[in-house]
Amino acid sequence: MVGEFPELQGIMGGYYARHDGLSEDIAFAIEDHYRPRFAGDELPRTQTGVVVALADKLETLVGMFGIGNLPTGDKDPFALRRHALGVIRMLVEKDLPLQLTALLSAAVPAFGDKISDATPALADFIYDRLAGGLREQGASAQAVDAVLALRPQRLADVTQRLQAVRAFAALPEAPALAAANKRIGNILKKSEGEGAVVNPTLFAEPAEKDLYAAMQATVPAANAQFDTGDYTASLQALAALRTPVDAFFDGVMVNADDPALKANRLGLLKSLHEAMNRVADLSRLAS
Repeated sequence: MVGEFPELQGIMGGYYARHDGLSEDIAFAIEDHYRPRFAGDELPRTQTGVVVALADKLETLVGMFGIGNLPTGDKDPFALRRHALGVIRMLVEKDLPLQLTALLSAAVPAFGDKISDATPALADFIYDRLAGGLREQGASAQAVDAVLALRPQRLADVTQRLQAVRAFAALPEAPALAAANKRIGNILKKSEGEGAVVNPTLFAEPAEKDLYAAMQATVPAANAQFDTGDYTASLQALAALRTPVDAFFDGVMVNADDPALKANRLGLLKSLHEAMNRVADLSRLAS
């Protein structure tokens, strides 16, 4: 039947399942096995259907990437872009609490020694498809870049992160904090391996004491809001750090001659960088 009428793929399976006395859940899952088949197509209706559809698309993606059979230019004979978009839509629109890298890695052992593990390349491919889709929906390239730079593992969170970044970017403090975050990132890259756990007794300048105090008053609340999924409030709470951050860079020499002072200041900047980059890489918002 399907050989003669390929558009009935899945549909006939559902009929056969009901004829054989199988449950509606299984019949629906068989019908929805290949969904979404194209842009705008409906998603599987049941959890069982989502599991089957995800397994089908992940098998194709992991297997093809595992043998190096990747799309090139406009050529995508195995519809890997469509499969990736289907995985994205199910993870996002069904609000699935699944970690992308773990999901991809879990599909690899099914092939035994027939493929290599191409999880990193496949993850990049999926994030690229996600970025393109978000831009098509009207999100700015800058905001998408800021959010996806952190490779958020739960794709269902990406929309909320984008909303938080847009709200943050509208704040008057945003440009200065984004520029400061970019500067901090560059400092930490040049000082990779340096830095220490922050020791408040080593602070020598008023500006570093004030920044530390402001972080103690602000960061715990921002982290708590992040942990509850209130990304907008989390970023907006950090806006209060603008003045002490500006004062720090105006009044403190990070690369002090004293190694202990330098390590302590780098540790402070590292803590600040981590706090500011939980929702998105804010340095990507710097002009």
